[in-house]
Amino acid sequence: MAAEFRNPEAILDIHDKPKPGPWLGLSLQHLFSMFGSTVLVPIMVGLDPGVALFSSGLATLVYLFITKRSVPAYLGSSFAFITAMQVLMGTDGYGAIAQGSLTTGLVYIITALIVKKVGSGWLDKVLPPIVVGPVIMVIGLGLAGSVASGAMNNASGDYTPKYVLVALATLIFTIVFNMYLKGFFSLIPILLGIICGYLTALAVGIVDFQAVLDAPWFSLPNFEIMGKTYEMKMHWDAITMMAPIAFVTMTEMIGDVMVINKLTKRNFFEKPGMFRLLLGDGFGQIIAGMVGGPPVTLYGENIGVLAITRVHSVYVIGGAGVCAMALSFIGKVSALILSIPQPVISGISFVLFGVIASSGLRILIDHKVDLNQKRNLLIASVILIVGVGGLVLEIGSFKFSGMALAAIMGIIMNLVLPQQARSEEA
Repeated sequence: MAAEFRNPEAILDIHDKPKPGPWLGLSLQHLFSMFGSTVLVPIMVGLDPGVALFSSGLATLVYLFITKRSVPAYLGSSFAFITAMQVLMGTDGYGAIAQGSLTTGLVYIITALIVKKVGSGWLDKVLPPIVVGPVIMVIGLGLAGSVASGAMNNASGDYTPKYVLVALATLIFTIVFNMYLKGFFSLIPILLGIICGYLTALAVGIVDFQAVLDAPWFSLPNFEIMGKTYEMKMHWDAITMMAPIAFVTMTEMIGDVMVINKLTKRNFFEKPGMFRLLLGDGFGQIIAGMVGGPPVTLYGENIGVLAITRVHSVYVIGGAGVCAMALSFIGKVSALILSIPQPVISGISFVLFGVIASSGLRILIDHKVDLNQKRNLLIASVILIVGVGGLVLEIGSFKFSGMALAAIMGIIMNLVLPQQARSEEA
């Protein structure tokens, strides 16, 4: 029996199980790295952040189970659905969002069944590197403005020098820790950066600690369980609004897996296969919707942590999922996490979102995409500008903006444009 492949560049490879102490620290690092974005989505929509933590952790564990504990990926709240969820929350409430989330999960499952029946060749044609790479870049670059704003402006929108100081201090700490620490501490530069950034924020007086003191030790998240608070009626507007966005997050998922393949020196499209990758993500979205959370997807911040730390253990990822679920019930710990000032989250995000954007560029380089070819140049250019610029298209109840519209336009251009422009023909 052949020995299992081990990536020599990884400090902890896929199936390496860390000792209990380091295991907790590494899992908390993953949790903290995705925390800001995972709770930001429900806060923007009007959902309970505690439920979002719980649903992301549970969805991650389900994903690991379905993919046979082979893919080091965390599922967190998806930004692609924010606009649709805001509209639905203002009209029909969470019941509509839940039905939309269940529908997006079904789109994934149906696609997975088609892939199992006829193969994934058609999916490769619809979502090639020239589409996936720029879309991944948009995911990182598209949030650059909000990250920079969080590093500069207070809740009232006023420029605050203390915020800039804290954000830059957090960024510098993270870079220094990543470059110069050795041993176990070299594995958790992001977590250490958050801690030092938090202490800096305390020193300059921008941390509100009263909420932590007032919070109870035990607090039950505001679950929206099916059959308890959902209306027994169909919200067709939610279904038609959110279902198409599933193909956008599918593009994001494929791009993320491409990057994870490169980091781990494996091919997860072959094993566990596209069928299980899609199935795991689909069931994750359904479970998140059933407990009251927003739709989830593979998280780019997770990839940033994998790339920076070279810790690829699925046990660490699973531990992060368990920690997220546990913390959603501990009122004081949840309040402590919520007390992390935005500049600290922004300082970390400068690194993480930058790594995501760079990963998209890496996809283009690794697949030797020729940008001297007019077809490729046009597709990449449109995706980047439409996505980063935030172009909005409204057609009836359908509303596409930013990343969603960029991905759809990229897919259409890839399918209809000839391989060569007439001026390039011999």
